[in-house]
Amino acid sequence: MTAAFATRHRALRALLASGRTIAAPGASDTLSARQIEAAGFECVYIGSYATAASRLGLPDTGLLSLQDMVGQARGIVDAVNIPVIADAEGGFNDAANLWRTVREFERAGVSAIHIEDHAYGKHAEVPQRLHPIDTVAGRIRAAVDAREDPNFMIVARSDAYWVAQDLDDTIARLNAYAEAGADMVFPTMLPPPLLARARPRLARPVMVVDSPGHTLADEAAAGAAIVLYFGFSLLVQYQAVQQALETFRRSGDAGAVPGLRENVARFERFIGYADFTARTRKYGAG
Repeated sequence: MTAAFATRHRALRALLASGRTIAAPGASDTLSARQIEAAGFECVYIGSYATAASRLGLPDTGLLSLQDMVGQARGIVDAVNIPVIADAEGGFNDAANLWRTVREFERAGVSAIHIEDHAYGKHAEVPQRLHPIDTVAGRIRAAVDAREDPNFMIVARSDAYWVAQDLDDTIARLNAYAEAGADMVFPTMLPPPLLARARPRLARPVMVVDSPGHTLADEAAAGAAIVLYFGFSLLVQYQAVQQALETFRRSGDAGAVPGLRENVARFERFIGYADFTARTRKYGAG
């Protein structure tokens, strides 16, 4: 593990200790991750939803491998200087082999991973299944034991409310995962009013996905420590590209697409062409 990675791990811990509610917009690629950092956000998130779409052009239905997610993480870590939080799905391995999952993410420079209890059916209209509590608690214990840096965070996610709208089971699961060593807990699909009810009964700081119709201030008032905006870059990019293509298709004139011609110079400054020019002047052309 490099010193730079250790610094980012400590930075994420410090953000959590600050008492502020931290927004983590989701990146779909390295460019959007750089934009998130440039906009002043303090950490960036990479999830399986955006990764499946951007790397495979497919829905998030369990097709991603450990190496798919780690590869996405490594590229994004290399592109930014802020902490990266990554989706580790269900851990990709059973408890006895989960050391490899943790090692791969930690060596990629990620500062936190979340491990979920959803066994099958996520994002699809099919019967949903969760892993037994003991199975997931074993995976959390294995993940905690496997990390090299104690500041690398293990977050335990439960989809019990998403699957069955059972708040008591969600709380019981998350507290069992906290007892197994999780640094944070992550109940999915809990809007702020329900999170406010659950928060006093949860033994660790809480990470959530943003709730439509609610602001970051609403999530903060309900007790969230970190709010993941998992589809942020992906969905905004999808909308923008779709509109641009429709305009081009109708008009036959790429110049009619807002921003296409006007953004060249600004984009090239952002992406670093001037840095390349400076290096060429300093070291000579190839």
